[in-house]
Amino acid sequence: MRIIRYVKEGSTQLAAVNDQNQIYQLPQSDFLALIHEADALGTTPLALVLKTIESNEALDQQVEQLELLVPIEAPEVWAAGVTYERSRDARNYEATEGRLDASTFYDKVYDAVRPEIFFKSTAARTVGPGGEVQLRSDSVWQVPEPELGLVLNAKGNIVGYTIGNDMSCRDIEGENPLYLPQAKVWKRSCSLGPAIRLAETVENPYNLQITSLIYRDGEKAVEGTANTGQLKRKLEELTEYLIRDNELFEGTVLLTGTCIVPPNEFTLAHGDRIEIEISGIGTLVNHVVSAGR
Repeated sequence: MRIIRYVKEGSTQLAAVNDQNQIYQLPQSDFLALIHEADALGTTPLALVLKTIESNEALDQQVEQLELLVPIEAPEVWAAGVTYERSRDARNYEATEGRLDASTFYDKVYDAVRPEIFFKSTAARTVGPGGEVQLRSDSVWQVPEPELGLVLNAKGNIVGYTIGNDMSCRDIEGENPLYLPQAKVWKRSCSLGPAIRLAETVENPYNLQITSLIYRDGEKAVEGTANTGQLKRKLEELTEYLIRDNELFEGTVLLTGTCIVPPNEFTLAHGDRIEIEISGIGTLVNHVVSAGR
């Protein structure tokens, strides 16, 4: 069961989408209200949704026909890095100017007990499905990073899964690790959506297929696939380090790293279209615009 937010006659609506892609309007104001109500009733979010829609008619529309919003206005988005071997290799390439035989701090964090976790975005910097992600003006090597996102409650429990695009400047990050915040955080540098899959409906989060496509001038320029089974670290391990001695806000999203990296000669350009699909969640589509647009 997936939860979406969309615009209907100028107001924001919450809805559930079942595995047959039927859409049922929900009475709650947002995803967290759904979670809170389920907790107050001593039931699960899925049970609450099923009870709500059992006597309702499905909307006479397809998801593709709706004006979707970001599924949750996450107060903070955090991200984990170097959680896949491919990501480690890409970071090493950036840091060593292509000398992959050179050992770096990326090798150390890949094998370390403590994972890399960094601040990525806020609600104001995050766009939803169909929104425009923006290029940074002082970078010439920028890529999307397709990632599984964990939607967390205030205790750090995973209550849902979504798709995230962790836009990154490979040249800035490779120049100096202390530049990581500038390589990761700027306006419209993060996107989330198109839905939140209720955590209790995901049988195995380590068997989700991820596909990333980048189109330029209507032609496919880059394609990559991965599976969350390639993750080196467990999801609970990442969340445990995020909440350790930290104040976690309800609805925080933690992106879990990427295993799909475009060819080293590729950089995003104005007008590109990015599509990220994760099985059971949907496809997050965003267009790329130049800085200042």
